[in-house]
Amino acid sequence: MKIVISNNSPDPIYEQIKKQIKDAIFSGELKPDDGLPSIRGLAKSLQISVITTMRAFQDLEKEGFAISVPGKGYYVLAQHEELAHENAMFKIEEKLTEAVRLAKINSIEVSDLEQMLGLLYEEINGEN
Repeated sequence: MKIVISNNSPDPIYEQIKKQIKDAIFSGELKPDDGLPSIRGLAKSLQISVITTMRAFQDLEKEGFAISVPGKGYYVLAQHEELAHENAMFKIEEKLTEAVRLAKINSIEVSDLEQMLGLLYEEINGEN
């Protein structure tokens, strides 16, 4: 997993790290029991403070995404199915909000959006 820090982001560095690790967990890139990068190693590769990296990992542990194993590091915890579902719904809502705004700007009716969504859903459903 590659973590990229942006100096242009309004989010603090530890939040950027947390978000990217959570995204990797929700996408399946990181699976339960996978080891996270070492705190020192990640801090060194990102050229940031160990304290900042530690804050991100401790927050991930508090939020139930990771567990600290003394002497071994941090590992990904299995996610509660409801939490993963809520995260997916939140991301979908963000994308649909963007689509609705674009439709309203271009005077596209909600019935046309519903039809388009239905067609896209069926098309993708047929691919699986």
